Amino acid sequence: MNFPRSSYYHTPNAPDADGVLADRIEQIAGKYEKYGYRRMTAQLHREGISVNHKKVSRIMREKGLKAKQTRRHVKTTDSNHPYPVFQNLIKNQQVTAINQIWVADITYIRILTAFVYLAVILDLFSRKAIGYAISRNIDTALSLEALRMAIQARNPLAGVIHHSDQGVQYAAHDYIDELKDHKFRISMSRKGNPYDNATAESFIKTLKTEEVYLWEYRTLDDVLKRIPYFIDQVYNQKRLHSSLGYRPPNEFEAIMLETQNQEKPCLVTLT
Repeated sequence: MNFPRSSYYHTPNAPDADGVLADRIEQIAGKYEKYGYRRMTAQLHREGISVNHKKVSRIMREKGLKAKQTRRHVKTTDSNHPYPVFQNLIKNQQVTAINQIWVADITYIRILTAFVYLAVILDLFSRKAIGYAISRNIDTALSLEALRMAIQARNPLAGVIHHSDQGVQYAAHDYIDELKDHKFRISMSRKGNPYDNATAESFIKTLKTEEVYLWEYRTLDDVLKRIPYFIDQVYNQKRLHSSLGYRPPNEFEAIMLETQNQEKPCLVTLT
């Protein structure tokens, strides 16, 4: 009867299978509003759900679940200061392990009547946020608190590259002295060029899109409760990163630490 052989073996999906899948996609999108269809597919695969990325894309399109777009960037860097600046050491640098390059940045968070500020330090290899601080003041004390948290958490050996913009919070004597005391190599972006610190910029966009813009912080206490939770429990622990093979930073670091002496190092080239 000219039927293809596959017709005899084809078993139609259960009537509600697509509905169950769509419900799960909506649940994930509600938690991670910047997830596109590729990251969504990876999350579903991690949960044991076998699905094609084209189907995920179709469902997300039909449900209006397009990834949220980032809002306009607001400049927080003051590079007009009398302190020395340093050469960019990380361009085209290959990163093969944790604690080779740390990147630092500062952003603002709006509360009801003012702004508060977040300083953060990431390990460039794993994208993990290893140090952070929140304050009403955007000053060197803020950036120092984040740095000291990272040092305490990692206890790095000498020679780690610390990369930041040329802002006064990172160029001031107190901050530079702290870096030198712990034998960091100091690196800075070119003036007015956010692409030289793209990983830190990407973290801030993720933070704003998936946390800050979803909440109406009224007080500093609101920020002090939500931001550490997002960084420690969501970003580091659960959020999938495409650059890490769709793994969270904590999981990626655990795998790398377990296999670093058995396998060829993973190379990341910065351009």
